[in-house]
Amino acid sequence: MPEGSTRSLPDDAGSSTRSGNVSRLRIAISMGDPNGIGPEVLLSCLADAELNNRVEMIPVGSSDVLRTYAAMLQKGGSEGSYPFDLSGVRIEPVEASASFHVVPGKADPLAGKLSMESVARAITLCHTGAADAMVTCPISKEVIARAGYDFPGHTEFIAERTGGGEVLMMMVSGALRVGLVTSHLPLSRVAEAITEKAVAKTLRLMTSALKKDFGIVRPRIAILGLNPHAGDGGVLGSEEMGIIIPAISSCGDIARWSGPLAADGFFGSGAWKNVDGVVAMYHDQGLAPFKALSFGKGVNVSAGLPIVRTSPDHGTGFDIAGVGKADSSSLKAAILLAADIAERRLASAHTLYHRDAE
Repeated sequence: MPEGSTRSLPDDAGSSTRSGNVSRLRIAISMGDPNGIGPEVLLSCLADAELNNRVEMIPVGSSDVLRTYAAMLQKGGSEGSYPFDLSGVRIEPVEASASFHVVPGKADPLAGKLSMESVARAITLCHTGAADAMVTCPISKEVIARAGYDFPGHTEFIAERTGGGEVLMMMVSGALRVGLVTSHLPLSRVAEAITEKAVAKTLRLMTSALKKDFGIVRPRIAILGLNPHAGDGGVLGSEEMGIIIPAISSCGDIARWSGPLAADGFFGSGAWKNVDGVVAMYHDQGLAPFKALSFGKGVNVSAGLPIVRTSPDHGTGFDIAGVGKADSSSLKAAILLAADIAERRLASAHTLYHRDAE
């Protein structure tokens, strides 16, 4: 795009209606680490006509950061779809430190502080009813730690801010839904964390989310084993027989269970297509095949929270920040899924309200 030209939002972007007098869902979107690709993919989504027709997007963070990236991408002649004119965008302001300056790719504690303050503000918008759901752009776990935040990631931070209840990290791409018994944990500590209580908790959270947020009345859930070949009858490990099977039994018939199953054969054979959800024992067991199958359009859902929260399935992309190469497909999918879940929860609450009123 020639320098000096502008690209505006779609005509209906500032409207508060989807069609006629039907209100659009309001989605608060924290912009993530300001030195990563979060602001860039957010700008792309703000210019997306399908998204603007479906929801009202509320960027949460520094307006200066968004304008810096808009100018940077315009000057660079980016061919992506970006709203370089931000005059019609409602931004929920979170001010950066006076000493902070955008430097794409730089791991800066001040950037980490701004990213987490933006998340906190988005939570507040959901709590007060000013937003129907929240979506979080990527943060750097290393950077937020250097900024003084003692959390391994978004999920744990949001869980504490919303009451400290049980939360399940669930990755979603179409009909593929993967939940994790353990998530951000070193591999050397995974086996000791696989307990009957932990597995049963994950199974219950997955079942509840599939019913409440995805409308699946009696979900089919596959449970992966911890060991190669799911322990091979105890030859390659005892966790399947001693922990996972008892955990499944303790959950009764709240879902239709299958497992424990060997992870390689389960994904390699395409058996995941025959279930509504998959429970993996640890991070890479579930997320490696998920990301291979989701083609860059995966979404992270924090199941179990009292508010709706989703995020794209990629990281900060420091190595490509600010050059117009970032793909916004996953963020777009996260926004649309947040809207779907919020709409389903609102409809359910509306039904319960009228049932109680009768």
